[in-house]
Amino acid sequence: MKPTHMRHSEDCRAVSEILSRVGDKWTVLVVDYLGQGSMRFTELKRAVGGISQKMLTTTLRGLERDGFVTRTVFPTIPPRVDYELTDLGRELLAPVQALGAWARTNISRVNAARERFDKEQQ
Repeated sequence: MKPTHMRHSEDCRAVSEILSRVGDKWTVLVVDYLGQGSMRFTELKRAVGGISQKMLTTTLRGLERDGFVTRTVFPTIPPRVDYELTDLGRELLAPVQALGAWARTNISRVNAARERFDKEQQ
């Protein structure tokens, strides 16, 4: 049996690895939009304001690699590519939406705390 500190360290690495994927702002936004249903790349790019084509591609590839998103290519001209959440991605949707709701509810409190902190640092 492994010592407790070894298991804790492994748990921390596992959590850190997953959070690095799902904790960035683009992933949160993409997962939230895909929670509404299947979307084409261009629809996602338009919906997620400010994301570059390269960053959206990188985000979607990472989500696909980690099993959160499926990518379906339709043999049309030009090719049509749809993205959709997997079962795992739909499970992720609940905490992502909860975090977004918490952020919207508490942004004024966070901004007030930042202002107080910044004034004290001057």
